[in-house]
Amino acid sequence: MGEFDLIARYFTRPVHRAALGVGDDCALLAPTPGMQLAVSSDMLVEGRHFFADVSPERLGHKALAVNLSDLAACGASPLAFTLALALPRVDEAWLEAFARGLLALADAHGCELVGGDTTQGPLNICITVFGEVPAGQALLRSGARPGDDIYVSGTLGDARLALEALQGHVALPPEVLAAARLRLEQPTPRVALGQALRGVASSALDVSDGLLGDLGHILRASGAGALIDTALTVHLMAASGPLTSANQRIDAELLHQCTLAGGDDYELAFTAPVARRAAVAAAALASATPVTRIGRVKAEPGLRLVDAHGQPVARHYASFDHFAAR
Repeated sequence: MGEFDLIARYFTRPVHRAALGVGDDCALLAPTPGMQLAVSSDMLVEGRHFFADVSPERLGHKALAVNLSDLAACGASPLAFTLALALPRVDEAWLEAFARGLLALADAHGCELVGGDTTQGPLNICITVFGEVPAGQALLRSGARPGDDIYVSGTLGDARLALEALQGHVALPPEVLAAARLRLEQPTPRVALGQALRGVASSALDVSDGLLGDLGHILRASGAGALIDTALTVHLMAASGPLTSANQRIDAELLHQCTLAGGDDYELAFTAPVARRAAVAAAALASATPVTRIGRVKAEPGLRLVDAHGQPVARHYASFDHFAAR
């Protein structure tokens, strides 16, 4: 099968929202009048972002999910995406499953595949996603203000727990590992919540490299600091799912590492004024997404952690860095 046969069989579909899709040198998008384009790219590299034995259907899902998560953090509605795919060889069974996972999530969010590229090489997936958001209503990292509440959606730590188990650092029962690995390989982008938070949240981003590290981006962009209650992040953020099932089997430090700096959660971290607590609750209800208030934005620079008794936590939790020394 040649390159263009591969594209035609697995990735060419009719488009309904784009002006022109796959087949020409460029796709054509026509944003709704009064909207701004929101654009984001993410790359997944075998051995760096996913294991070689990952299900191709889950990999297709995740490849798009991590991009949709960026749109969610901006409060944008998905429009379309492009796919650049490097493959070691043509494996039709793998391609069929990958396309199935990718396009099922695309259909669920009305996000059309409109172009891209394929080549031979080490397995590498790069998606660029396009969304739209009403002019002036995009959620940014720079809007947090002293006194704002800090929230996180969903639960944290399950993806990191799976990684620790797969790397042999912690032993988990098979059913717990399977559930944790599902969270690692098939995350849920919080698109509906992001849209519901427009006009409510003062800042937002998605948690991809670890809560504390990602929250630091908001604080730096906003010129502020924060106080985080680690008891809430551990006990409420791990209120359900694999991490809860496993937390009697792993030590407290690993539990904190998973929830505070685990990465690959693809939840939303956001801030909102105290006066908007009811509006935040309404947004969570409307999007069927639980949110937990975990701290407060402070005027003093720096991110400070406290325990259940309000005492400072001295331990440093480092989030993921692609170019940090290993």
